[in-house]
Amino acid sequence: MALARNRRERGVDYWPGFVDALSTLLLGIIFLLSLFSIVQFYLSQEISGKDTALQRLNAQIAQLTDLLSLEKTGRSNLEELLANVRSNLAATEAERDRLRGLAEGAGQAAAAQGKASELASQLDLEKQSVARALAQVELLNQQIAALRRQLGALEAALEVSEKRERDSQTRIADLGNRLNVALAQRVQELQRYRSDFFGRLRQILGDRPDVRIVGDRFVFQSEVFFDPGQAVLKPEGRAEVDKIANALLELEKQIPSDIAWVMRVDGHTDIRPISNVQFPSNWELSAARAIAVVQYMISRGISPQHLVAAGFGEFQPLDTEKTDEAFRRNRRIELKLTER
Repeated sequence: MALARNRRERGVDYWPGFVDALSTLLLGIIFLLSLFSIVQFYLSQEISGKDTALQRLNAQIAQLTDLLSLEKTGRSNLEELLANVRSNLAATEAERDRLRGLAEGAGQAAAAQGKASELASQLDLEKQSVARALAQVELLNQQIAALRRQLGALEAALEVSEKRERDSQTRIADLGNRLNVALAQRVQELQRYRSDFFGRLRQILGDRPDVRIVGDRFVFQSEVFFDPGQAVLKPEGRAEVDKIANALLELEKQIPSDIAWVMRVDGHTDIRPISNVQFPSNWELSAARAIAVVQYMISRGISPQHLVAAGFGEFQPLDTEKTDEAFRRNRRIELKLTER
C-alpha cells in the first residue's frame, strides 16, 4: 500500500519526454541544415567557377582598357604631328609663292626657279608624310573601333554572368524554402502515424502498472521481458513483444516508403554494477537486452532497416534515489518511434 501510494503521489515524469521531443526537433533541424549545406556546397562550386570566369573577363577588360588608352595616346600624337606637318606645308607653300613673286618681279627667274623646284620637292615629301600620317590615323581609328566592339562584347558577357549569379542565388533561396516545407510536411506526417501507433499500443497493452507512457515513449520495466541480470527474453516477454510487433507490422504497411522512420529500442539498467564473463558492465547488459528485443522483432517479420537497438547502461536514470523502487523504475526497456 505504501508503494502504490508513493507511485500515485509522484505522478508521471514528463521531463524525459520533453527532452526527447527537443532532441527530435534538434535532429530535424540538423538534418535540414546538413541537406541545405550540401546543396549550398554544390551551388557554391558552380558560383565559384562563374566568379573565376568573371575575374578573367575583368582582367581582359582592364588589358583592353589600357591598350585603348595607349592607342588613344598614339592617335593624339599622330594628330599633333599631322597638324605640324600641315602647318609646315602651309608655310612652305607660302614661301614658294613668295619666291615665285620675287622671281617674277626681280628678274631672277633662274635662281627663283631652282628655289621653287627645291620647295616643290620638299612639298612633295611633306605631302607623302601627311599621307602616311593619315594612313596611320585611319589604321588607329579601325583598331579603336575593333577594341570598342570587343569591349562591348565583354561587357555584355559580364552582364550575362552577373545575371546568372543573381539567378543562382534566387534558386538557392527557393530550394531552401522548398526543403523547409518538405521537411515540415514529412515531420507532420510521421507525427500522425506515431499518434496512430501509440493509440493502437494503448489499446493492445491496456492499463498495466509495469508499462508507462513517458512523453513520446512506451516504458516497460525490464522484469516484463527479462530475468534479473539476464538478456534472454522470457516467454511472457515474447508475448508482449508479439503485441508490439503486430502493431508495428500494420504501421509498416501504412507509412509511405519515402518517409525515413525507425523504432528505437533503448535498454537501461540501475546504478548497481554488474561484472561477469557475459556482461562486464551495465553497458553490455543494457545493449544486449535492447538487441534481444530487436532480434525477436526481426524474427516476427519487422524490417531490420526500421529497427535500432541502443544501450544506455545506468547513465539515463528516471529516478536518482538509491531505493529499491528507484532501482526498479530505472531498469527498463523504452520504445520510441522516431525519424531515421
